[in-house]
Amino acid sequence: MHGGGSTAERSHSHMWLFSVLGLVAGLALMMLVPRLKPLEHMLLVQIALYIMGAVVLLASLHTLVGPSMHRHHLRHSGGHPAATDRYDFGWHPGMTAFPLTAALVLWGVAVVLQGTLPLWWPLALLLTLLAANFFAGYLIVRTTTRADRTALPMVDLFQGDHDLILDAGCGAGRTTLSLGRVLKQGQIVAVDRFDADYIDAGGRDLLENNLRLAGLTNRVRIETGDLKRLPFEDQTFDAAVSAHALDHLGPDKGQGMREVLRVLKPGGRLLVVASVPGWTTFAIVNMLSLFLMNKGGWRNLARMSGFELVEEGDFNGFWYLLVRRPA
Repeated sequence: MHGGGSTAERSHSHMWLFSVLGLVAGLALMMLVPRLKPLEHMLLVQIALYIMGAVVLLASLHTLVGPSMHRHHLRHSGGHPAATDRYDFGWHPGMTAFPLTAALVLWGVAVVLQGTLPLWWPLALLLTLLAANFFAGYLIVRTTTRADRTALPMVDLFQGDHDLILDAGCGAGRTTLSLGRVLKQGQIVAVDRFDADYIDAGGRDLLENNLRLAGLTNRVRIETGDLKRLPFEDQTFDAAVSAHALDHLGPDKGQGMREVLRVLKPGGRLLVVASVPGWTTFAIVNMLSLFLMNKGGWRNLARMSGFELVEEGDFNGFWYLLVRRPA
């Protein structure tokens, strides 16, 4: 997901808090819970709790100190965080570790509850189901970190082979690379604030390295800018894409869409990929998914911003909307 400059981005800075809570939970599962009297003779349960606690502890430690240790090592060895020979989209390890640690902690609590208070089995069952949901979310998030995962749906977006395309909220460049693979002769402008704290160093260094590896450096221009105040003239672009960026703007989503409308040429199309309430988002962020804008809200927002609706659909568990600036 990409940075668009909003309070939603800054919420990821609380990842350290989840890491500390994970450390506490991991230590409890390893050192305190197995010693409970009802569990003294349940050897297999004790072993399972030790393993769960160790995994939670290691995952939390990796989330808390892993990135800073890696950057410290590179700094003192003369390396550069983005100078690698593989694609890297900079996901903070906590983004993938959190659903796993949450699943293990909930499973551990369910096991302890069933072993100590068997009459509370309905609650233990509910916690087990919730843990399974979090584990599914972990598997979903893990797939999004792979470079071979398709980033965009197949839609009728371009007007010609030589289009000028805007990637609005490019982050570390997953969408930019996908555009470059399809648009063989056109040019792409990748814009972002590059300040999202869940992408290593905001994403610009990683973007430059990913473009170099993909051979797209000469066809992509990188600009630093805010989606709410795009640094471009009116009617500049033939088409635009915003994948998991406009939905990070909170109450300013409409302002972001109107800005994209302004810089699009008449007839130009915008592809929005967004997270909406559904099973996939519930698996990843649980109850927070209920606060996401739904599909109807996005349609209304697009119309109110001046767009015409063209197409919509589901994609990789998320949702996309293709709209057009009236000709």
